[in-house]
Amino acid sequence: MRRPVVGIIGNAHEVASQYIVQGVGMMNLEAVSSVSNAIPVIIPAIPSLGSVQEVISLCDGFVFTGGRPNVHPKHYGEEATEAHGQFDLDRDALTLPLIHACVAKSIPILGICRGFQEFNVAFGGTLHPEIRDIPGRINHRMPPDGTIEEKFEHRHIVELTQDGVFAELFGSNEILVNSLHGQGICQPGDRVVIEGRAPDNTPEAINIDGAESFALAVQWHPEWNAEHDKVSRPLFEAFGKALRSV
Repeated sequence: MRRPVVGIIGNAHEVASQYIVQGVGMMNLEAVSSVSNAIPVIIPAIPSLGSVQEVISLCDGFVFTGGRPNVHPKHYGEEATEAHGQFDLDRDALTLPLIHACVAKSIPILGICRGFQEFNVAFGGTLHPEIRDIPGRINHRMPPDGTIEEKFEHRHIVELTQDGVFAELFGSNEILVNSLHGQGICQPGDRVVIEGRAPDNTPEAINIDGAESFALAVQWHPEWNAEHDKVSRPLFEAFGKALRSV
């Protein structure tokens, strides 16, 4: 019996200041392979290389990864500022319609960090350019110093909606997660249901209302230590189960 194929959205990177590549972090590949028990395939975030229709025909599900560039604010009706950071218009052009198409076709999808924000924008929501600049919010960005273990260590709790999808998945109304993002949801999009918030009220977990298959996204990075973390593992296991029920 073949394992499901999961398309993992890539990001553009520059090697040696001149060679452009499309890459995916090993943590994402390993989480999908070892925990979701699926075959990971890197999907270049370049729509000219493959249309949404072509890409969607190749995979049983998709992971929308984190990435340094942010969703361009033109997609939610705002002007770009320095606070919005870097952009990747190619990735926007692929992921935003791909999310819609997957939900319409009941194809399982998991959003992580930037992917979480893409879910919201795809359904008409908006983003804060910089969470830490909002009064009363904490700094959710990756610590600038330390080992990789220290950068990805748990940093705050997330309170989950009682009896919601995530609370049922994790068996708890409160979980502990890492934090490595600058932007976040401002106004939730149509069908975007916020089920988890950080102590400063920043949205951290969402699902798509009415989706007939797995359509969950988180603001943290569950791919880190996915095989052993008590929050990450059930998330990727549930994604894997959804892949097999399509």
